[in-house]
Amino acid sequence: MRALVVGGEAVLVELDSAAEVAALHAEVLRRRDAGGLGPVRDVVPAARTVLLDGVREPRALAERIVRWEVPPLTPTQGPLVTVPVRYDGPDLAEVAGLWRMREQQVAEVVGSVVFRVAFCGFAPGFGYLTGLPERFHLPRRDTPRTTVPAGSLALAGEYAGVYPRSSPGGWQLIGTTDAVLWDPSREPAALFAPGVRVRFEEAGR
Repeated sequence: MRALVVGGEAVLVELDSAAEVAALHAEVLRRRDAGGLGPVRDVVPAARTVLLDGVREPRALAERIVRWEVPPLTPTQGPLVTVPVRYDGPDLAEVAGLWRMREQQVAEVVGSVVFRVAFCGFAPGFGYLTGLPERFHLPRRDTPRTTVPAGSLALAGEYAGVYPRSSPGGWQLIGTTDAVLWDPSREPAALFAPGVRVRFEEAGR
């Protein structure tokens, strides 16, 4: 773990894995909510970093945070969201071939995983979900699509994700959902937030 002071009131913590990012993010929120961290306006996880912004004494915090003992997350830690999915994506057959299994087994593999939202980005409501075993990691498509329909369940690298709105994209599309990922009139607006656990349940089952 390495902590850097960024600007006048932010600390950027660099970590080695998505699991370490998730654990530190949870620990920062726990300490902030318990009143033991001092003022922190925003806590923003990314692929291998956690940014703490709005910090009153960033240099002192950077020196302290690298000495923290951060417990790993337990499998049941964090709220759970269940998302119904139809496995009807245009890349389902290709993914099944890469995984050397039948298309129905792709649904079974994905449905057996409890994913965790590692961080959000790309578009409002888009969460990068970790948890897929390494043997099922997939490359992005060689040629990105100019348009991916909203609600598409997709895989790329170590991540799963659901497109909250129609947009370009190069991930492997395996299914669709009617779940609303982003609704500004809802509180919270995003269905997926860092730390939330996600299960994809095959629609009709």
